[in-house]
Amino acid sequence: MDVDEQHTHVAAEDDPFIRFIDYAISVLSPTEDEESNRPAWSWVSGRVIKTCRAYSSGVTPAILLSELSQAWTENQSGGYSKKKRPECIDQLQRKHNKRGKLPNTITIDSIYEKNFLSLTSVLEVVIVDAFLLSGTNFYMLTLGDFWSSNTIDLYLHRRFYDLADLKNGILRKGREIFLTGCYLRTTTRGSGRLRLLPTEYLLIILDEDEDDDAMLLGAQFCSDSLFSISVDDVNQGVSYSLYARIESIGSLEIQGQFGSLQRKQITLVDNDNVRVNFFLWGDQVLLANCFSVGSWLALDRPFVSSCIESTPDSSEGICLEYGSVTQLYIVPFIRHEEQVSVASTQNHHQESKMLTAVGPSQGPKVSQVTLPCDSRGSIDFSNYPFRLFVADLRDKMSNISIYGVITDIKKPNNQESTFSLRIEDPTGGIWTKLHFVNSWSLGKISIGHTVYIAGLTCSMSKYKSIEVSWDEKEGGCLFVNLSCLPALLNSSCLHKSSTLSDLSANNINTHVCRIWLDQIEHCHVNLRHFHTSCGHIATRNTRFECNFCGCHCDDDIIPSFHLKVTIADDTGKILAWCTGHTATELLQISPAEFFNLPEEEQIMYPSSLEHERFIVALVNSKREGFGTVEGQLLEDESVWEITQALKSD
Repeated sequence: MDVDEQHTHVAAEDDPFIRFIDYAISVLSPTEDEESNRPAWSWVSGRVIKTCRAYSSGVTPAILLSELSQAWTENQSGGYSKKKRPECIDQLQRKHNKRGKLPNTITIDSIYEKNFLSLTSVLEVVIVDAFLLSGTNFYMLTLGDFWSSNTIDLYLHRRFYDLADLKNGILRKGREIFLTGCYLRTTTRGSGRLRLLPTEYLLIILDEDEDDDAMLLGAQFCSDSLFSISVDDVNQGVSYSLYARIESIGSLEIQGQFGSLQRKQITLVDNDNVRVNFFLWGDQVLLANCFSVGSWLALDRPFVSSCIESTPDSSEGICLEYGSVTQLYIVPFIRHEEQVSVASTQNHHQESKMLTAVGPSQGPKVSQVTLPCDSRGSIDFSNYPFRLFVADLRDKMSNISIYGVITDIKKPNNQESTFSLRIEDPTGGIWTKLHFVNSWSLGKISIGHTVYIAGLTCSMSKYKSIEVSWDEKEGGCLFVNLSCLPALLNSSCLHKSSTLSDLSANNINTHVCRIWLDQIEHCHVNLRHFHTSCGHIATRNTRFECNFCGCHCDDDIIPSFHLKVTIADDTGKILAWCTGHTATELLQISPAEFFNLPEEEQIMYPSSLEHERFIVALVNSKREGFGTVEGQLLEDESVWEITQALKSD
């Protein structure tokens, strides 16, 4: 998909949302030298949007900056105070930084603050002490992490007792482990110290650069290969110790006659390029939260079974499972880093914030940033400190965030859960392919709407053009329609108030205007059926079919308005259209109430709304040479969609 580098008429400096993001970054990181710890542009954008969702009635700069400042302080400090951490944790800090946090990782300090721990949470911890509980034979581990001042004790599960010998066990002071599936034991009296109850889901972290760990891997896990596994040998009592790289982590599947059994498929590949599937069942799927693609997994005594699902390069008919005696060790993927030139993007757009402000005799203060690479060699831009534009997109980029306007929408044939959106920003336009778990799940999207998309990936197609894709099931993905964000209308820091005379067919921003309803005798009110999930009109033949996403939606239909109305202010008037909740807000009556009125009253009702005042968000919903996305309006009718409306005094 080719990047169109024809510049649109959108000006970044005229967008209040972008201006506020840049302002917030300057407040959080006032120094502009190369060593300054500057927040990622996508991090600030995501936090602003999260706050807007929490304060749907509107936000102020003070609210946003307060939320950002608190979150950034916690992010910088990692949640720990100035209390001294155990020395064994400090010694491991540098190595830990190279691999980064797992998505579900939480800190020990946060457990104490919230007095709560989710089963899906991951603890990346270091053993600070290992001991027997006084007067018992229960093994206890005192755990700390890299971000907390507190420690927490764990009752060790008995399946790990063989590894916890106080003299020679591998579960000793200084050892890193992953934990998940933990229950929290809270106390209401005494010291109030929290403890973790035993969990079967513990992974021991190994470091190939450490002599003891390298010897363990060489002695125990390098004699067996995936190709050598035999079910017949297993039936004769043979056990295996295997070492393989995590190639992929499948999505959660539901198995069983009543859909009550969960399953996750982990694809492992060894140095001989032999593949085998490692299945997690039921609660075991929690273990997958501790895995990352590219990490090496050492499996001691996995359960071996016959498997129908195999591939030509797999160990034929064999799959592995997490058995009752299985022990797991992991060598986490170490992210390599690359220097990314910031200056190279500046040429694409003069107003880009890619370079920090400099004086007339100075060069740029930030010329390069260091970013990590994932296991496939793609550069991870989730912590990139500047805004990325369409013209900046290149091969092998991941976790990209793009802010722009939808100018076209397509749905590929025979791909029910895939959609293509064309996004334009000040530097050009590009097609993005969205993959959903089922069907459309992002609410109403139409041409002209301003969107923020995080978690995009760039790759090179076989035609040597850039392909941009987004997968709903991937962690860190976010899709927000700012034109329909409820907080927008009452948040003056995020929009620029416009008059109707400011509207132009060449300007594709979202405009917020104060208007009144005019020429109400020309108002057209129609009842249509809408697909609830995507907000678009559905047409009924034998069944209801959504005009937008194409799915059959008999069980997901709601009757609502399609409204065409003239709106006016002191500078002019235009014909606009809207649907759904926005139309209900303008008409000040529900569809059921309106269509229960006698026909004469239906005809007279709109006249009661003449000169009623509203704050509205307006977008240009028409592409050159095409009709509107709703498929309802003719070429010579209104191009302006009202995406939101709020009654005004």
